[in-house]
This record gives sequence, C-alpha cells and structure tokens, in this order.
Amino acid sequence: MNDESRRPADWAGGRGRGWAGGRLRSPVGNREERTIREATVEPADFPPGSVDTAPVEPSPAAAAPGAAPAASATPASGWRAQAERAGVVVAEWAPVAGRVLLGLVLAWFGYHELLSPGNWTGYVPIINETSTLAIVAVLIHGWVLFVLAIALIAGIAPRVSAAITSVLLLEIVISLSVSGLSDTSMRDVGVLGLAVVLTGCRNQRLVLRN
Repeated sequence: MNDESRRPADWAGGRGRGWAGGRLRSPVGNREERTIREATVEPADFPPGSVDTAPVEPSPAAAAPGAAPAASATPASGWRAQAERAGVVVAEWAPVAGRVLLGLVLAWFGYHELLSPGNWTGYVPIINETSTLAIVAVLIHGWVLFVLAIALIAGIAPRVSAAITSVLLLEIVISLSVSGLSDTSMRDVGVLGLAVVLTGCRNQRLVLRN
C-alpha cells in the first residue's frame, strides 16, 4: 500500500479540502479562512463598474458639528405646490363665477324691463319711444334677458346661452354707440367681453346640460 492510500480524504494534494501544508484543517477553520478571504477581496477582483469606489463626501452636519444646518428648500416648494393647486382650482371654477355673474346682470335688467317697460323705450332704436310697439319690444327683450340669465346660472347649454348673449349685447353696444360713447356703452363692452369668453369655455362645472 502506497502513501497516498493512507492519506485522509481531506488531503490538500488534490482530492481533499482539509489538508493544507501537510496539516488536517477542521471545517470550522475552513469557514473562518473563507470568511477572511471574502472580507479582504480587492476591488480588482470585481468587473469594472460593479463597485462604486467614489469617495463619500461628509454631510454638512458631520463636517461642522457646531455649524447651523442649511435652510431647507421644502417651504419654498410647498408654497409653489399650493400656488399651483390654487391656480388649478381658479381655472376650474372661474367660468362658473363669470357665468353666474353675467346671469345676475341679465336677470337684473330683464326684471326691470318687464316690471316697467316704459322706462326703457328710449333705448329702442328706430321705433318711436312713445309707441306701443316700443313697449312690446322692451317686454320681448326683457323676457329674452331673463331666460338667458336662468340658463347661464343653472348651467343649461351655457356656451349656447353665452353666444346668444354676446349677439344681444353686441346689438346693445352698437345701438348705444350711435349717439356717441358713454359710460353705459363702455360698461356693456366689458359685459360683452365676458360673454365672448364664456362662449369659448369648455368642460364647465355645475352644468345641467352642455
């Protein structure tokens, strides 16, 4: 029997794991040696890019323990976020506010034209203000204003109602401007602009029927 046949199975010469340098190593020693070898692996053993070797910069608090912490940017971003949310809310509800205000203006004029049409016959163009035809025209005009006011406030076909209001206000502005510009005609120009803007507003809130 040769020497190799008398060697343990853990002989380091080829078939064993425990013999190193002629000594039998226990499994515990093998694990300790493997742990130490893994802990001392050099960065060169890893492929390029797999290990982040960039130096870690210390935080300001760690670099200067006595220094005051830098101002955080959270309050500024919070105010900006709140301003953006407020802008979204205003953009969604501004057409509703303009529609209701325009409806209140039309309702006020329509109510007074129906209540006392004789006081408004002077604004009827061409027709004699003392004639019955002028009173009838004022009554019809008052009813149209009142119906448009209800449609705008309730949200019934708001764009169509705003378009009809724009045509009606344009007729009023032209008839008032024939005798020259006045405070009343310039006021109606602003109301006309609001009606035109509401005509182009889509996806309005508080609408019963588009």
